[in-house]
Amino acid sequence: MVPGVRLPLQTRAEMLAVLVRRGMVRPIRPDRLARAGVALHRWGPTLAGSFTVNAITRADQPALIDDHESVTYGEIESRTNAIARGLQANGLTAGDRLGILCRNEASFIETMVATSKVGADALLLNTSLSAPELGAVLRREQPKVLVHDGEFTDIVTEADAGPVARVVAENDGAGAGTPTLADLRGGDPSPLDPPPEEGRTVILTSGTTGAPKGAQVRRAENLEPLAWFLGRVPIDAGSVCLEPAPLYHAHGLGQTIIATGIGCTVVLPRRFDPLETLALIERHRVRVLTVVPTMLQRIMDLDPAERERYDTSTLRVVVCSGSALPGQLAHDFMDQFGDVLYNLYGSTEVAWATIATPRDLREAPGTVGRPPQHTRLEILDDDGRPRPAGETGHIFVGHEMLFEGYTDPSQSRRVVDGMMTPGDLGHVDEEGRLFVDSRVDDMIISGGENVYPGQVEEVLRTHPDVDDAVVMGVEDERFGQRLIAYVVPRPGSELTGETVIGFARDNLARFKVPREVHLRDELPRNALGKVLRRELRPTG
Repeated sequence: MVPGVRLPLQTRAEMLAVLVRRGMVRPIRPDRLARAGVALHRWGPTLAGSFTVNAITRADQPALIDDHESVTYGEIESRTNAIARGLQANGLTAGDRLGILCRNEASFIETMVATSKVGADALLLNTSLSAPELGAVLRREQPKVLVHDGEFTDIVTEADAGPVARVVAENDGAGAGTPTLADLRGGDPSPLDPPPEEGRTVILTSGTTGAPKGAQVRRAENLEPLAWFLGRVPIDAGSVCLEPAPLYHAHGLGQTIIATGIGCTVVLPRRFDPLETLALIERHRVRVLTVVPTMLQRIMDLDPAERERYDTSTLRVVVCSGSALPGQLAHDFMDQFGDVLYNLYGSTEVAWATIATPRDLREAPGTVGRPPQHTRLEILDDDGRPRPAGETGHIFVGHEMLFEGYTDPSQSRRVVDGMMTPGDLGHVDEEGRLFVDSRVDDMIISGGENVYPGQVEEVLRTHPDVDDAVVMGVEDERFGQRLIAYVVPRPGSELTGETVIGFARDNLARFKVPREVHLRDELPRNALGKVLRRELRPTG
């Protein structure tokens, strides 16, 4: 949807029908409706606005359940008012930046809502950063206040971040004189006036091949993107949603914002554990689960008898994103849990661009699906010209949710005709379904032929003794580059590198066959499941 373009009546009617079907439009007491309307007018469609409206319409409903507590929408309203005033007392004002270094918990979301009420930017920090990496990010982004879990106190101290006021999210690990969120919650809970300017959310890119960049994500100006998303992914208002995907990443945060925006109850486990995930689904009657592919793999790696111990029959939607979802894994998961899997493709820079439904995943393994309504998807060559179906090119996405730019103005993304590239290469099939072939930086040119690692990896993973695989290129005097595969054998198998190469020769073109195969116990991955290619080196 292009900003400023008025929707046709038929399109607006379709959008309203989706919202009604998902339960967002429902009977409500006239006085509450009026108060909610006033709140939405004052705060706009911000994070502060959505929680304020839900505090009026769903005050007694649990909003967030973490490992320690359950908090209602009404309680969050009072708590975030007090936290916002406490942050202001620590020097935070509209236009400043606040860093959040926390695991999944109510404190994370409460801090974001309070920051929104102040009008400051929320900088979401990866909990896996080392002290030097954290220090580099904090010095570059210069937050005025840093809210962090107690377990990160030593890392924050070692980071040499410069002058920054610190608030510990929970009591554990707080040093003498360091305030905690519990302290701030005990302050004045009276409502605040909306800030003079709206804060932004800054998310760090994954940094799998280099230093992470700060990306300023764009907030939806209206309900249209939400309606088109819910038209493809059937999440009902008021559902219980389990969110083990990390909140500091666009996928986990985005699904949590959608869930709380439509009045769901969100369960936030501090860490992911496959058995505990199944237990939480049974305990809370979960209908929606947000994951990254490695989480699905860990669930499927459980002994079938262990999986069968838990009642997961309430599960209706599993939203997966963050890294490549192998086609066989999607099939295996749906065979076990039903056709409930939805695969999203996008990036921090372009938001979600395509959605693969269970039917797409059954019919076209490995696909990331089709773009929703009012999202433009094009495959372009190096000169910006469209590529036909089946041919690989640069993926470009156009809609109103493209990010606002990096915090470092020297960094940018290529834009063509109002569309932005997430930096991936891919192709579409005759049905318009997108397949991601590789990152632009990962494409290998061997003997003059373009090789897309994703295509080779997908084939190698179909071998019954291959648990995981990644393909890279290294310099070669004869061919320019040669292919190397890093393969994780399935437990108990007798897989060899020669077996893998023979399988590749039987199933791939000659120039796509790896010249070397290195067997590994595991591949280095970040919390989203993306392979950290910079940590892979030939081992001989």
